Amino acid sequence: MRTARTRITLRNVSRTFIGAQGERIEAIRDVNLDIEDAFSAEGRDVGEFHVLLGPSGCGKSTVLRLIAGLDRPDTGEVLVNGERVRGPGRDRGMVFQKYTSFPWLTVEENIGYGLKINGVPPGERRQTVAHLVEAVGLRGFEKAYPSTLSGGMQQRVAIARTLALRPQVMLMDEPFGALDAQTRAAMQQLLLAIWEETANTILFVTHDVDEAVYLADRIYVMSARPGTIIEEIAVPLPRPREPSVKQRREFVELQQYVLACLRRAPGHGQVRVSV
Repeated sequence: MRTARTRITLRNVSRTFIGAQGERIEAIRDVNLDIEDAFSAEGRDVGEFHVLLGPSGCGKSTVLRLIAGLDRPDTGEVLVNGERVRGPGRDRGMVFQKYTSFPWLTVEENIGYGLKINGVPPGERRQTVAHLVEAVGLRGFEKAYPSTLSGGMQQRVAIARTLALRPQVMLMDEPFGALDAQTRAAMQQLLLAIWEETANTILFVTHDVDEAVYLADRIYVMSARPGTIIEEIAVPLPRPREPSVKQRREFVELQQYVLACLRRAPGHGQVRVSV
């Protein structure tokens, strides 16, 4: 028997920005969200994979930045582990779509950077970095600089750097959006393998329906701007998942249901059906 504990809570959260011409842009309105992390009956964290899905420009990234503590809501409250978010914290790690490695550091230095500034001893730091280099498939590239790496490899560095600090919550803002289809599929497989090992809570942002259904335990569908949560969908597909699951009738039916939810949402925006 599994129990669950609330990791992330948003209550009536709204956020408005001022545009370049001085106009008000209402990004999100009255967002309510409870994200739970699953635990076994013995108290072992078994994690859950959550996906925030919606058309481009609907405020998904705004929600992620609020949870990360990189921005603050105009109204409402954001809680992580029952505590109000007042800024970034080690309990949350974020991976962006844009590659964020330090260009003057090598792969191993980038992965170990957060550990170094947090005072982790060199021996422990080397051990952690070596394990993550292996986990994300970068062995042999430890001394390479980001400019010499492909986009997929640079995102592997970003994921490993985030995992190095062992955050309870990983926030991922369309991390594979700039990758070609083949690399994107490989990175999805890598992420699932790492997540099954680490068992942390992931909130993954995408506007790709295929990606959402393939990765998620639970999908939160957002409307077009001003974004709000319009549907919560459980994904009953068994784990571990292989790419062949996309050919199953259950996968296709769920994909069609999610698309129908998006069509019922007010407003307009772009979604992607598959890679």
